[in-house]
Amino acid sequence: MTDTLFDPYEDDPPPALGIVLDVDRGSLPYALIHGEALVACAAWALGEAGVTPLDNGITWDAVRRADEPVVLHDALCPMTPADFIASCVGRALAEDVIVVGTRPVTDTIKRIADGLVGETVDREGLISIVSPVVLPPSVVSMLADEPGTDLVALVASLATTHRVVLVEAPASARRVTSAEEIAVLEALTAG
Repeated sequence: MTDTLFDPYEDDPPPALGIVLDVDRGSLPYALIHGEALVACAAWALGEAGVTPLDNGITWDAVRRADEPVVLHDALCPMTPADFIASCVGRALAEDVIVVGTRPVTDTIKRIADGLVGETVDREGLISIVSPVVLPPSVVSMLADEPGTDLVALVASLATTHRVVLVEAPASARRVTSAEEIAVLEALTAG
């Protein structure tokens, strides 16, 4: 079950650190949307949300010692609105939970057995993980290593030991996997 937008902060959001995930995504994070690289748009969204993007040279140990939430933002979700990111940070801090942006699955999903395409899976219970994934300081301090670049694997792993709240993200937060999907997202976010 997904929750809705949460904003306990009327003024400035609390400090948070952010990582734009562009590794293990091929060259797509450097494709253009609205004339800018996807990775740049993702970094700007963090900044507009009051999240400090981390440089590659910062060690995970330094991040853990900062005692701030960490926002993982997939470069392939470049148009995730800043207010949605800030809302997720607020929720993670207020409730000491991992907050995960999700979108409903709209594609047809089929089961495959023994190399044969089988029955259609009911989409009703399926979600797609998008950005952000916000780790509260309590979770960050417990992670010995960086969280990695696979958000689905990370959320699945952390859900076994921590409370995870799924929040439906706006359509503009959708994840793109091709030039054609970038064109659709660009049209969706024009103007």
